[in-house]
Amino acid sequence: MIRVWQGNITTLAVDAIVNAANNSLLGGGGVDGAIHRAAGPGLLAECRLIGGCPTGEARITRAYNLPARHVIHTVGPVWKGGAAGEDDLLAAAYRNSLALARDHALSSIAFPAISTGIYGFPTGRAARIAVDTIRDHRAALQVTLVAFDAGTAQILEEALG
Repeated sequence: MIRVWQGNITTLAVDAIVNAANNSLLGGGGVDGAIHRAAGPGLLAECRLIGGCPTGEARITRAYNLPARHVIHTVGPVWKGGAAGEDDLLAAAYRNSLALARDHALSSIAFPAISTGIYGFPTGRAARIAVDTIRDHRAALQVTLVAFDAGTAQILEEALG
C-alpha cells in the first residue's frame, strides 16, 4: 500500500523514515537537518561511525528521539539536467532503501521527496520515479510518501494515479 501524507516526516511513528541525506551523513539542510535535530546527538554519533554513503546507496541507523524505530539514510542525485544518470541514481536510492527495510523485516516506511529540494530534481519526474520504483519492488510494506507542502502532495497524488 502506498499513501501520500502532508506534514513533518519526523513526527511519523513508522518502522523507518528515510532521510534524504548528503554523502557525509552528518546532517545538512532541509529534511536531513530536521531529522538530525529531532533525533538528537546519538544519530550524528552513529552516522560518524558509518563513514558516509555514495549516491544511490542507503544505510540504516537507530532513530534515537524520533517516534520511528529506524532512519534509513539515502543519498539522491544532484540534478544536472537529466543526462548524467540522475533518474537511475534516484531509482537506486529508493530501491536500496526498500531493500534495507526488507532485510530488517520492517513493515512500514516513510519517504520524503528525495532530491527535489536543494538538489534540484524536478518534482514531477522524481515523483514518477519514486512511485514506479516502489511499485516495482512489490514489497509487503506500508509506504508513506511524505510531502512537506500542498503542492508536492498534489504532485505525489498525481504520480500515484
